Amino acid sequence: MNTLERQLDYPFGETLPERGSTIEVAPGVLWTRMGLPFALDHINLWLLRDERDDEGVLRQGWTIVDSGIDDAATRAAWENIFANDLGGLPVLRVIVTHMHPDHIGCAHWLCERWNVRLWISATDFNVARLATSASAGFGGPLSAAFMAQHGMAADPEAVHKVGARSNYYKSLVPALPLAYRRLLDGSEVAVGSGAARSGWTCHAGYGHAPEHMALHNAAQGVLISGDMVLPRISTNVSVVDIEPEADSLTQYLESIERMRQIPADVLVLPSHGRPFKGLHTRIGQLQDHHAARFVDVLEALAAKGPQSAFELVPVIFRRPLDLHQMTFAMGESIAHLHALWYQGRLARRVGADGVYRFELSAT
Repeated sequence: MNTLERQLDYPFGETLPERGSTIEVAPGVLWTRMGLPFALDHINLWLLRDERDDEGVLRQGWTIVDSGIDDAATRAAWENIFANDLGGLPVLRVIVTHMHPDHIGCAHWLCERWNVRLWISATDFNVARLATSASAGFGGPLSAAFMAQHGMAADPEAVHKVGARSNYYKSLVPALPLAYRRLLDGSEVAVGSGAARSGWTCHAGYGHAPEHMALHNAAQGVLISGDMVLPRISTNVSVVDIEPEADSLTQYLESIERMRQIPADVLVLPSHGRPFKGLHTRIGQLQDHHAARFVDVLEALAAKGPQSAFELVPVIFRRPLDLHQMTFAMGESIAHLHALWYQGRLARRVGADGVYRFELSAT
């Protein structure tokens, strides 16, 4: 546990659910964990005890929040949970916080398996549809050209590898449900059974995904934070090829600042890491982290002159990176530069080689 983690409270200590099993973290709220084929090797998923009025018939069951990627291991783990942890009750709906593969990949199978509706923001549903057909923002020729323009052209092999990942998103999200129900910022999703039924308020967040939805249950004091607030690592915030002038990091920092309206003592259920308390403390840590990276970038530019995002990756990420991590690092390097650029602290120039470089603003 690092110094920052010691400032947070972990009510369940080191306890983790076994794959294909659950742990109750609040009344009617189950926690499960699925594997991922990355350095970040897991995702937390949640099941909420629920009831639905199905055309006048009240049905008891469960709501799933986030799905995992679609592979045989994830489907098998879900089947084990269905058989052993849900008391013989069905799944009534699937909620997805955002469109990244580890969150939405298996949603189509879950919705088909139980003949239920997907609930998600409209922006993320439609960007997911785009990504399954064009792999936009997740590799392929467009991503390779975008990263080359931001300095990766200096490493032709890396550009080639990014360009070759044209099927990356679809390999983890092979299909999507044909229809969905829209989640909106501030909307309330009623979940629970009988007297325990209460509202989960949607909190839209930007910068990490197009329109991420965290879910807060004030009555229970629980926040499903998705990827907006994680306890051990900082959320990836990237600029990608389909929105090349985005100010993603400013959007993200504004989003987590708005989450301070949620009580500080809420139990946070993150998508990665362990459930914790200390929401406001963690928000402050994340804000401090990015403020420090801004200083690092400004100091590097003052010392070396104009730099590309690719040249600044080692300034922001001081560890070896594999290709998967490098694509995120490039997006995040651009995001830091764009935030300072939109603040007027940097200027952006295009060199004769077609590469964007940033320098300290003269004003």
